[in-house]
Amino acid sequence: MTKLKRQAIVGLGSNCGDRAGYLLAAISEMMALGLKIERLSAIYETEPVDYIDQPSFLNMAALIGGRMPSPEKLLLMLLELESRLGRSRSVPKGPRTIDLDLLVYGDVVISDRQAELEIPHPRMHLRRFVMVPVVDVCPHGIHPVLGRSFEQILFTLPLSPRVVKYRL
Repeated sequence: MTKLKRQAIVGLGSNCGDRAGYLLAAISEMMALGLKIERLSAIYETEPVDYIDQPSFLNMAALIGGRMPSPEKLLLMLLELESRLGRSRSVPKGPRTIDLDLLVYGDVVISDRQAELEIPHPRMHLRRFVMVPVVDVCPHGIHPVLGRSFEQILFTLPLSPRVVKYRL
């Protein structure tokens, strides 16, 4: 098992318009901002959860390394990038061009509800659509709160909702 040191995992999702195009644009923009993407997951098509009356998502994960900004600064960068790519937060759980979630930042644990910053992401370990791509990029990484590998967490999740590799 591996502790994530000086690495972060960002979850990416899109279910509006050119879904794959938005994922690729977000990756390109993250690199343009100076973030070093060490590994990318496959792209997965996933059924929506919570608010299910919306199109299917494309989801993936990016392992970020190298010199990283603070967790707070990285979150702001991701939120600004979402905005530039047309993300509207008028319906928080509704369809979106791009959704960028800071899932894990090394072994850091932060719960700052005022800043809307919770690391690790508070529901990542409950969501198959998050954990499948996370396991692609870092199967032996350790969840900083649960103390189990991402792969172990994934194996405890039900097989639904559906998560299927997407073919471009």
